[in-house]
Amino acid sequence: MSFDYEMDFDNINFRERPDLYRVGKGEQGVLMVEPYKSEILPHWRFKTPEIAQESADKIYELFQQYKEQEDFVGMDMARKYIQMGYTRARRYANYKGGKKYDQDGNINERDIDEEKAESARIFEEKWKEVRNDDEYLAYKKEHQKNYG
Repeated sequence: MSFDYEMDFDNINFRERPDLYRVGKGEQGVLMVEPYKSEILPHWRFKTPEIAQESADKIYELFQQYKEQEDFVGMDMARKYIQMGYTRARRYANYKGGKKYDQDGNINERDIDEEKAESARIFEEKWKEVRNDDEYLAYKKEHQKNYG
């Protein structure tokens, strides 16, 4: 079952109702699923490698806390924020201002920003770690089996 954007995200606490959560693809729902958005988003930053490292470490720490609590939704949301740290930092590394397309829909010329590329690398390392975590994968399989 895919991510359902028609759900009443303003009124669902997914910690209390994990049965309503769908993994979706990639980063789907990353800015919608509460209370995780409020817990993780304040720590999500990638402006410099130092900031990215602090951010990736903190979000990974939250991932570990959710794992200790056997909270798959929290683990998956932490994974999504780490993945989004990589994808957004990579976009800013490749395109000035993070804008891949100009106002006419044409792809802008690449302008590599090494600092943002390093931020992306930091998040990429954590993303690989969480997405290959054996417990995370087992919880994910079980969640999808039970709820779609």
